This record gives sequence, C-alpha cells and structure tokens, in this order.
Amino acid sequence: MGLLIKKTLENGSTIGIWRMEEVAWFFTQRLDLQEVELKELSPLKGRRQLEWLASRYLVHEMLLAKGMEDRIPVLKDEFGKPHLFGTPFHLSFSHSHELVAVILSEKPSGIDIQAMVPKIEVLAKKFMRPEEMQSLRPETRLQQLHFYWGAKEALYKAHGRKQLDFREHILIQPVDYQQAGKTTGIIEKAENTWQFEVFFEQFWDYMLVWCHLI
Repeated sequence: MGLLIKKTLENGSTIGIWRMEEVAWFFTQRLDLQEVELKELSPLKGRRQLEWLASRYLVHEMLLAKGMEDRIPVLKDEFGKPHLFGTPFHLSFSHSHELVAVILSEKPSGIDIQAMVPKIEVLAKKFMRPEEMQSLRPETRLQQLHFYWGAKEALYKAHGRKQLDFREHILIQPVDYQQAGKTTGIIEKAENTWQFEVFFEQFWDYMLVWCHLI
C-alpha cells in the first residue's frame, strides 16, 4: 500500500506513515544505499530488514517532497541517533507491526507508533510515575498507557543521548485523554532540564505520539 499518511505540522515539520506490504527488493532497487548503510543492513533479516528499508525509503520520499532530489543517507551518531548529514532536519522514526512512522523537523524531535496491546500493563510500573498513574481512567486505561509509553519513547529519541530512565528522568504532564491532543513532556537529569511539546493521535488500533523541543 505504501504511503498511508503524510502531513505537515504547524511548525513546518513533516510526519509520514508507511504501510509495509512490499518485499525487500522493492526498496533496495529504489535506494542508492551507501557502504555504511549496507554494513548496517547486512545482519538484519526478515521483518527487521523490511522495517529498516521502509523507514529509509519513507525518509527519501519525504525529502523528495521537500525538493531534495539527491538521496541523503541516514547515518547514526555515536549514540545511535539517526541523522541526515548536510541538511537542517532532525530525524526520528518508529515502527510497529506493519506501520513505519517518520518525523522530519528543524527542531530536535521524536516520534513513536505502537499497536495497542493489553500486555503493556505488565510494564506500566516500570515507566509510569505515580502522578501519571493517577490520571488513568478505567474506560481509557489501555489507550492512556500507550500514550504515556509513546510520549516517553518520543522524548527519549529526541534527547538522543541514551542513559535515560523512563520513570526517573521523564515526566509527561497528565492530560484529559481524548483521541487526539497535546501536553508537555519534561526530561530532568543531572541538573539539566529539557521541555517538549507532546502531541498524540489514536487511529485504528494504533497510538501515534510525537514531540518537539520547546
């Protein structure tokens, strides 16, 4: 099916979502992968290989729409954070089941997409703060847990320096949950504070969350 959703946000950032229904050669024939990328791709097999390829192809399609005809390789820094060398864009991507999501922004940003499943309850105490737990409502508990998880994943990716504990270092301001909305996320670590705008949308059985540094 290919490109499922593409939208431009108020601050000029772009979000794309791709539904993976292709085989690997569809992407490899259309991507001029550099040696460093081929080295990263080579150990990946099956679904992980498709996710890797689809995310790079979606980035390429989104850059084409911005008028950048020459393909820009997706590289990783010493912390494993993806970046687009020589462009003004910050990059983040996520995948869940058959969907891949990408955000391109001129601000540090992160994105997460998750298929909503009940087993997230098992993990809740590992990433939820008490004030976040108190905001959960019985009728939307599953959706809210995925929102909090996705928000913390997005902030973690935007921060891009690893060594963050979701419960200790990341706070998501509780929000009156609807199917779409926004709130504030804060990273506090070693006397440093970063504040983010956090947006979310629920569609089908998925939770999509993205953030921008304020």
